[in-house]
Amino acid sequence: MRKYIAFAPGVFTTHYAKTAHGVIAYSDDLTVAVIDPELAGRNTREVAPHLGRDIPIVASVREALAFSPTSLLIGLAPKGGALPKDWRDEIIIAIGAGLEIVSGLHEMLADDPEFSAAASNSGTSIWDVRKPPAVPIFSGKAFQLPACILLTVGSDAASGKMTASLELVRAAKDRGVDAVFVPTGQTGIMIAGWGIAVDRVIADFISGAAEQLVEQASTRGDFLVVEGQGGINHPAYSAVTLGLLHGSAPDALLLVHDVSRESVAGFPNVPVLPLSNLVELYEKLAGGVKPARVVGIALNTKGWSDEDARKAVRRAEEETRLPVDDVVRFGPHALYDAIAPSIKKTSGAKMTPA
Repeated sequence: MRKYIAFAPGVFTTHYAKTAHGVIAYSDDLTVAVIDPELAGRNTREVAPHLGRDIPIVASVREALAFSPTSLLIGLAPKGGALPKDWRDEIIIAIGAGLEIVSGLHEMLADDPEFSAAASNSGTSIWDVRKPPAVPIFSGKAFQLPACILLTVGSDAASGKMTASLELVRAAKDRGVDAVFVPTGQTGIMIAGWGIAVDRVIADFISGAAEQLVEQASTRGDFLVVEGQGGINHPAYSAVTLGLLHGSAPDALLLVHDVSRESVAGFPNVPVLPLSNLVELYEKLAGGVKPARVVGIALNTKGWSDEDARKAVRRAEEETRLPVDDVVRFGPHALYDAIAPSIKKTSGAKMTPA
């Protein structure tokens, strides 16, 4: 059991801190303090009530050491995944205090000579969660798996796909289904303790990594919920979205949409597509390899009132004629019960596995 300090200076209440939020809300590991100087002296329940946790927020690593942590979690996902220079001093202090460093950045902290030497001197370690294992090219073996596979797909990046996946797994288990969350990103790996960060995999091997993940997960259960990444019309991240769509060989898709978004994150001139267009697009792209219908929609209505959230659900239902809900605000069971009968095995392309 890790006891984390979640490092999120200046951004804890923004979507950039999704790694910190995900670990706080869903990991079995304990977060004992959050670092954000702008919110120091407050509590996570005050500033992020949706997390459902009472965790003190402090200004620095030195202050957080009073809570007896074992690990420093780099709780941010900055654009490009590089380490900002002004974080280095705090990380060195944490290493000097003997804390494990857990990082989901694209930049491998264990390869940094200063960090590596400091960790060796203090007898601690650095876990670069995004460092991928060797993976094969896609073979087609995923088409033959007996487990039913649901993939979450998004209208944008950072829209809530991991959260929706975890909530649906919870609902399925509550209904007696042997469900497995399949992590494909750094935060999901931190929560589940296994997986591959597919956005770090060489492009030709993304679908192979996804196939390897569902093969592994199929030994753990018979209903797999694969965490989606990116969005199909996101200019920077669509490649990983398509790799997952083909490589995980899903039998069904769940579309996840943040209702507050009008444009794609980081690209104000790229609009978020209408839900009906996204349903059609994802189904067409999947159908060329292995047909998979969008069976429902999970809305992210964070920051909206319950009344406005319900109106958004009704609008989405009217537009798409699909089951729709916010699985965090209203719970996952109603949506799971509505989509479960539609999640059935489909056939893939006729090919002999390599």
